[in-house]
Amino acid sequence: MTQAGVPPEIIERLRVNLKLARINISEPDLQGMIDKGFLGPVLAFENFVLENTAPDLPDYLKGWADGGTEAAPAAAEPLQRFEIPKSEGAKVTPGGPDWAKKYGTLVGIAAKIQAKEVSPVELTREALDRIARQDPELNAFQLVLTERALQAARQAEQEIQAGNYRGPLHGVPVAVKDLLAMKGTITTAGSKIQAGNLTDYDGTGVTRLQDAGAVIVGKTRMSEFAYSPGSNNAHYGPTRNPANPAFDTGGSSSGSAASLAAGLVYGALGTDTGGSIRIPSAQCGLVGLKPTFGRLSLYGATTLSWSLDHLGPMARTVQDAALLLSALEGYDPRDIRSRQVAPVAVDWHKDVKGLRVGVLAEAEFLATTEAIEAWQIGLAELQKAGAELYEVPVADFDLLRSLNGALLGIEASTFHQPNLSSRLDDFGEFPRQRILAAYAYSPNAFVLVQQARQAIRQRFEAIFRQIDLLSTPTMPAKAPPLGTPASVTFTGPFNFLGWPTVSVPVGRTAEGLPLGLQLVGKAWDEATVLRAAYAIETGLKAW
Repeated sequence: MTQAGVPPEIIERLRVNLKLARINISEPDLQGMIDKGFLGPVLAFENFVLENTAPDLPDYLKGWADGGTEAAPAAAEPLQRFEIPKSEGAKVTPGGPDWAKKYGTLVGIAAKIQAKEVSPVELTREALDRIARQDPELNAFQLVLTERALQAARQAEQEIQAGNYRGPLHGVPVAVKDLLAMKGTITTAGSKIQAGNLTDYDGTGVTRLQDAGAVIVGKTRMSEFAYSPGSNNAHYGPTRNPANPAFDTGGSSSGSAASLAAGLVYGALGTDTGGSIRIPSAQCGLVGLKPTFGRLSLYGATTLSWSLDHLGPMARTVQDAALLLSALEGYDPRDIRSRQVAPVAVDWHKDVKGLRVGVLAEAEFLATTEAIEAWQIGLAELQKAGAELYEVPVADFDLLRSLNGALLGIEASTFHQPNLSSRLDDFGEFPRQRILAAYAYSPNAFVLVQQARQAIRQRFEAIFRQIDLLSTPTMPAKAPPLGTPASVTFTGPFNFLGWPTVSVPVGRTAEGLPLGLQLVGKAWDEATVLRAAYAIETGLKAW
């Protein structure tokens, strides 16, 4: 067996921990972990622990979501102005695919429904017809709820005709990711293990869509147990990218992205633990929002990582994403992570003049020329609109990425341990090997991660005293070939912080593949994140 630079003590610890957990590991699986680089994050974390001490209290004792850290963060080094380099030969076309113009927007169709210019029943029939025609090749839907959707559409139409209009989602076809519980449906979470899991209740995200009058036409494909940044699923197959079907949608919210980009629905729900909303949104030319941890309830969502999972909206425009967010947010006593905070209120008429935007320094060493150029196109739109750009150092960003991977692996392996010991062969190869690799962490790794989380949160709070937003490319490269996982280079770090993050399309490659820009805001400040994303979107429409 080739160890490929993995220290033998890490492999021995992996074997011992798996044995103690009563999980039998095969030599091919062990070699697969090494070959796929799944033990790399363990080694990176070990190196961090050796080089750094973390005397802070663990993050889980601080209650940051209820009002921040107990002590004011230390002062950060003053930030320098960032100058956008001149482009040397354009490689991308500004703006994303114009799905909004081609298929319409949620805001636009809502106005027509309210004015009784469009029938929810006919709109739903059209959506179901498009799904029937396109999905055999696209593979965006795990389950299509034909009769149930038509019944909901008929109810919506009757209510609207009677003057009982519930709001802008009333009568609008939408989709939800198939790890959200929905009464009377099977919730597979993309797995064989849950393929017979008939759900007898609704998750909060589903309930709030239904309460708003939305018509849920189906549940969408995803990577197995949401543990891949691609649509590679050994049980149900990959999902094609509507921008170019030879390429992948990204994961894990693969089907939600594809259904929106193909014009099958007007809005969709995804979840995000390391980028699973933002990655497919960026690769499909959509807007994907990961709200602040605790703003949206995860009750009824199959867990990947208790402290990193986020529910969020995916849409064709920024305003559509904000509209979905308004229907989904609100305290839920059934989810201990849920927080009582003021709802998001975006002033779409307020410009971004004077907004201070931190720009990740040396991002060009982490991304392709295409991805950097597209990102700079978006930054230029912010600058034209009056925002000020400042350079933010990259050192802590690298650490965030390593720590997010460690915490994700530890929590995912804990959640899946019962099935790992009893149904190991029912996991697909990719998630099985990735989850098993987490058993290579040391016994005290979880507390060490949480101590580091508190320390690095304070460092980023210090930086955010000088800026309003931070920006990076969403992805380091264009979408990979169909069924190939993408990268979480720029997305994973901000699950670790739990702060609001959005991806907005800013460019297209020669193959028509979208590229995105990521904006990160302060905790609970989704309004500023969305307002800046809207400024970019509006500016690019003028091209």
